[in-house]
Amino acid sequence: MKVRKFLKWTGLSLLLILILLGVWQRELVAYGWLQLKGQLRVVNNAIPLEEFLELPGTTEEQKEKIQIILEAKTFAFEKLGINESDNYSTIYDQEGKPSMYVVTACDPYFFRARMWSFPIVGSVPYKGFFDLEKAREEAKQIQEQEELEVDIRTAGGWSTLGWFKDPVLSNMLNRSEGDLASLIIHELTHGTLFVKDSVTFNENLASFIGDKGAILFLEDKYGIGSEEVISFKNGLKDEIKFKDFMLGSAQYLDSVYRAMVDLPLSEKERLKSEAMKQIVNNYDTVDFASTLYKGYFEKRQPKNTYFMSMLRYNGQQQELERQLQEDFEGDLLAYLNYLKKRFPSL
Repeated sequence: MKVRKFLKWTGLSLLLILILLGVWQRELVAYGWLQLKGQLRVVNNAIPLEEFLELPGTTEEQKEKIQIILEAKTFAFEKLGINESDNYSTIYDQEGKPSMYVVTACDPYFFRARMWSFPIVGSVPYKGFFDLEKAREEAKQIQEQEELEVDIRTAGGWSTLGWFKDPVLSNMLNRSEGDLASLIIHELTHGTLFVKDSVTFNENLASFIGDKGAILFLEDKYGIGSEEVISFKNGLKDEIKFKDFMLGSAQYLDSVYRAMVDLPLSEKERLKSEAMKQIVNNYDTVDFASTLYKGYFEKRQPKNTYFMSMLRYNGQQQELERQLQEDFEGDLLAYLNYLKKRFPSL
């Protein structure tokens, strides 16, 4: 009887604790439930790559891209030190639509990102949604209640860090071979090393390993100096020019913001507007080899949230390159193995 009574009270106590947690963190619980439903919808509607290859509507180009994904995964596992997993062994049909929307927010006159706290991963400067309307509601609420600059972007891919078997998203197959390999290696890097409360490091490292790994993958497949390698590297040159410009502009804006801390709001807005105009004008002077990055600001206005995102994903690339070359003589496998031992990963 005593044991049964103990178990009964233990069960009731745990139930009460769960109810209290649900009330105390009801917004987090509600958000987590929405995300779980969205993630399960993607996972449950994904099909094995082998099945996708046999579908009558699958094009030859899509079949080639699937083969690239399989090859890039094998290369990452065997040559780059990426932890083996079943990720990207299934595919989810997006029907040409985005699958996830990401909300970011930032102080309008200072580079200070709005942070969200979640269990396990800690504090992160973005919040993802599978539902566009929910993302818009979040953005509107932040803009009105916290008076922050807010942005919504789509996600080309994401990693659940091993909680689910991440599928290939059908829109990924629209990428070139090098870009596709880079994206797959980027996301697999997250599943290999993801440090709590260190989003900037995590994203910079994944971007770095993704691009470096893609070059090594193409060199292994086609040979050093091959047309495929040269083409991808040339594309990266324009990408690097673009990122360098944006990072330099972010540093310029940061200096402007720091110098106007105590100024009236109207003066802050004037100085910010002038700085943004100068950035747009200077962008037209960048000599890009391709048309991919030309006219970038003709369709969008520069925003703090975007510059913060550039810093988050690319602000540490030079330091990572320095460590790779000076401490590991360019050996990417040795570098990643070192990082895996040095940092605790989720």
